[in-house]
Amino acid sequence: MNKRPRTSIGKAVVNVWQREVGELSARNFTHRVGGSEDLVLRLELYRKLEKHRGCVNTISFNAAGDILVSGSDDKRVILWNWETGKVQLSFHSGHNNNIFQAKIMPYTDDRSIITCAADGQVRHAQISDQGQVKTSLLGKHLGRSHKLAIEPGSPHIFYTCGEDGLVQHFDLRTGAATELFTCQPLDGRRSRMPAIHLNAIAIDPRNPNFFAVAGSDEYTRLFDIRKYKWDGSSDFGQPANFFCPPHLIGDRRVGITGLAFSEQSELLVSYNDENIYLFERDMGLGPNPVPTSPVSVGSDASEMSDDHHSEASPSTMAIDESTAPQVYKGHRNCETVKGVNFFGPKCEYVVSGSDCARIFIWKKKGGELIRVMEADKHVVNCIESHPHTTVLASSGIDSDIKIWTPKANERATLPQNIEKKKPRARGWMYRLSSPEDLMLQLFSLQRQRVSPERDGENSNDGQELLELIMAFQRNSDDSSEDGGDTSSQDDLFF
Repeated sequence: MNKRPRTSIGKAVVNVWQREVGELSARNFTHRVGGSEDLVLRLELYRKLEKHRGCVNTISFNAAGDILVSGSDDKRVILWNWETGKVQLSFHSGHNNNIFQAKIMPYTDDRSIITCAADGQVRHAQISDQGQVKTSLLGKHLGRSHKLAIEPGSPHIFYTCGEDGLVQHFDLRTGAATELFTCQPLDGRRSRMPAIHLNAIAIDPRNPNFFAVAGSDEYTRLFDIRKYKWDGSSDFGQPANFFCPPHLIGDRRVGITGLAFSEQSELLVSYNDENIYLFERDMGLGPNPVPTSPVSVGSDASEMSDDHHSEASPSTMAIDESTAPQVYKGHRNCETVKGVNFFGPKCEYVVSGSDCARIFIWKKKGGELIRVMEADKHVVNCIESHPHTTVLASSGIDSDIKIWTPKANERATLPQNIEKKKPRARGWMYRLSSPEDLMLQLFSLQRQRVSPERDGENSNDGQELLELIMAFQRNSDDSSEDGGDTSSQDDLFF
């Protein structure tokens, strides 16, 4: 006889029974319920957090999960009680350009916050018992600094990366920055690109000695901090491993906007105007990949740590399902620097924003798309999961933050117009405000022009190019007129 498939409600009843009779621990019960697809399908807008006066570029929960910290184009940092929607603290960051990342340092009673921004500065905010905030400059990048990464469990140590290709190590106990290395392109590309413009950095939570960086080429580079000589006597620029989908090796048109490590040391990589890929630990290309070869592993790969090494060799490594990374499709990532993340107590899902103003959620295993949620008027850039429960926070071009909880009465279904709502890569034009923005979008326009998907279409590249230049000039004029610091009156403690 064929067994009837067990429904989500039936599974939930069984889980409760097993917990009550002692067959399922409270921890495992929480993990099973928190990772339930039924809860993901019932995610619904819980509330909007409205206080910022510009695009919200960064959101992050504290370790306890009761506080959400955000940063914006308005150069302000806000600490929220996301459940009540109340602002607990709002202060000016000290940056003179858009904040790109703000995080609370762990084990500091939520009183130590680090930020990086479009001005290249890395700053530290310290909150006193009376709610007064003192900010200080810790370091600087030449160009925008998009991301920072905190060493897991450390109240003192974190890393930053920037568009200058520089990776820096910070220890708040010394207040000084250590310049680890400038990320270099592979040898054949040095004349075209003197340094890799870095957009993302992430630390492996299972082994914090390893951190990954990625940016304006197709490779994610993995480094082992244990190889760095703190007296400066060694060259630390050589990665321990490279990661790239086989079909993108040698493709100079792609770049990477977001990275994330799972609790199982899996590496999630989001490509600009391409897809999202999940790499397991043994999918690396080794420390010396050859750009012209679809798959290459360096001869000294065996010298790497057991935590991150490739057991394959050029003669035995084949491009098949066992070596190719899992792919996640359906969203659009070409207009902004988008992050990517895991969701669920055991990282059961992959989440990303999209240029079509929606949130996409896939099953990590298999890559099945199960949820698409409207979340912005323009573009969704940031998706952050709560550390302990089934809650998501999202932000983007809108000046608010949206909190999502599984409170819907009915399970959601996928919309029918997912592909139809994918925008053309022109909605970002009103965001062009610097030469770097213009160059990035010209680069994206060229990639679309040669894309096979546009074969047979009528080309308006000349008109698009003209609109690009006009938009850049218009936004540059607006930016030059936007001077002054309007934040001093709004430093409030509630």
